[in-house]
Amino acid sequence: MRKGPRPQAGGATQLAESAWVIVLFCAACGAVAGALLPLLARLLLALPWAPLEGPAELLTSVPEPALTLGTIAVGVLGGLLLGFTAVHESLSVRVGDTHVTLTIRDSAQEFTREEISVFFRDGKQLVLLGPSGLELAREHCGLNWQRLADALTAHGHTWAGQDPHRAEFRRWVPGTPGLPPGADALLRARARAHKDEDHAEEARELRGELLGWAWSYGTRTGGSTSGS
Repeated sequence: MRKGPRPQAGGATQLAESAWVIVLFCAACGAVAGALLPLLARLLLALPWAPLEGPAELLTSVPEPALTLGTIAVGVLGGLLLGFTAVHESLSVRVGDTHVTLTIRDSAQEFTREEISVFFRDGKQLVLLGPSGLELAREHCGLNWQRLADALTAHGHTWAGQDPHRAEFRRWVPGTPGLPPGADALLRARARAHKDEDHAEEARELRGELLGWAWSYGTRTGGSTSGS
């Protein structure tokens, strides 16, 4: 379902999810959901009491086959919209011997070989660390992890199975004692931003601020969605 490593000019390798596969998959899911909607509406109306009874009655008042064809068409359109959004939000990685470029949401981050110490996977996120252990980037990644690891190591970059500094992390919960002034408020704000995909850029900015005080105080805080 995903594109494999694709060599480019200068020996670089481009990895990206297949846009057409994502879009067609979402459209197919939308079509199935649309086809099932009339059936679900009829099942709701057959119950002694059901929520959304009014909309269900309105929906089933449309004669067939117009009803099913219409719900399928709406489902496909919704799936296409979701698919194009997913493509826009997907991460692509260009790996070269001297540079690595991460591209997402039409925004590219380029890192030189000297800036990068190690790459590793944290759940569904790709993480880059610098020589001092400072986190350079953390992005949601839908690429095939083995192909990504193979491409990175083929170009001489270091891939680790997990964060080499994992033991240094402290798990954050609201009100954790011993944090520098203002750190708890930043962590709370970042936790809220993480819950809404529309605030992904805000979460990145807050993470930058957190990394500033974390390394100033020699502390790494993480281990959870809200604190990582």
